[in-house]
Amino acid sequence: MVRGKKAPSSNQVVSITDVARAAGVSISTVSRVINNAPCVKERNRIKVKEAVKKFKFQPSVYAQRLASGKSNVVALVMPRYEGIFYSFYALELIRGIGTLCSILKLDLLLHLTDARSPLNLKGIGGVIFADVIGNRNQLEEAILASIPTIVINNRVEDLEVSSISVDNVKGAEDAVDYLVGLGHRKIAHISGDLITQAAIQRLEGYKRSLKKNDIAFNESYCIKTDYSRGQARLAAEKLLKMEEPPTAIFISSDSMALEVMTVVKESGKHVPADVSIVGFDDNPSGLYGPVALTTVRQPLIKMAEESVKRLDQIMSKKKTKIEKLVLPAELVVRDSCQPL
Repeated sequence: MVRGKKAPSSNQVVSITDVARAAGVSISTVSRVINNAPCVKERNRIKVKEAVKKFKFQPSVYAQRLASGKSNVVALVMPRYEGIFYSFYALELIRGIGTLCSILKLDLLLHLTDARSPLNLKGIGGVIFADVIGNRNQLEEAILASIPTIVINNRVEDLEVSSISVDNVKGAEDAVDYLVGLGHRKIAHISGDLITQAAIQRLEGYKRSLKKNDIAFNESYCIKTDYSRGQARLAAEKLLKMEEPPTAIFISSDSMALEVMTVVKESGKHVPADVSIVGFDDNPSGLYGPVALTTVRQPLIKMAEESVKRLDQIMSKKKTKIEKLVLPAELVVRDSCQPL
């Protein structure tokens, strides 16, 4: 029978101290009972359980993890940018990571970072960095703190950390090779934000294909953007007004490619009769534009799921070797391209 302190009123927060006083035991004994530690006398275990039931005590999950020395919390760190929750890329990663975390009984904490602030890593069992854009210091902090860490959508060569990325170079090269195979030689590129590794690599793949196919790189055909539809529109307008406009455009994201298709239509021209277009992502919205968009599919869900699987293995110490996995991208041919 529990004696001593009365149960707090409904508007009071019950603490572990309240339970310990009511049960007549130490706080550490209450902690051991809550965490199912075997080294507790049975009479004390009964008293603690009665006090927990009487006070309707909800133990702190964070405190339980500290007591056990383990945490099943996975932090997903994503660089914050405008429109992130409208981003196919971001939503696919969150969906894939969240689904597998649920299956593996891991708690997911989403952290949208401005890159300047240090991360609060207390109580975190592992971290997934979705790209590294201006927040390398946060990645280094996690590694220095010996927290199990994995990076996705960025191949980090100079740090001891596992990564899973997409072969953007080969994906872009295949896209431009396809356009060349259709007879196009005036091929433009609307790039993404070159602070990202993906945009840099897609630009590299574009240049590789031109060089391989003996097509001179034309600086005016290459327009850099921040991945936004607004800048994609400006880039398309600039290209279409040229004295010798391109006959084909490879674009660094499907979202931008759809905007370019709209601009082509508004200018009185047609895709693919006047301009062939290839995007990158395989965003389902590409199926519902003026014509179905030819694109490069990047395996976002696979990348997301693999990151959780491998991080879980690192957290449980089943995997200790640093691995740099690169997933292939796949050209998906639809209706937005035709022979010159």
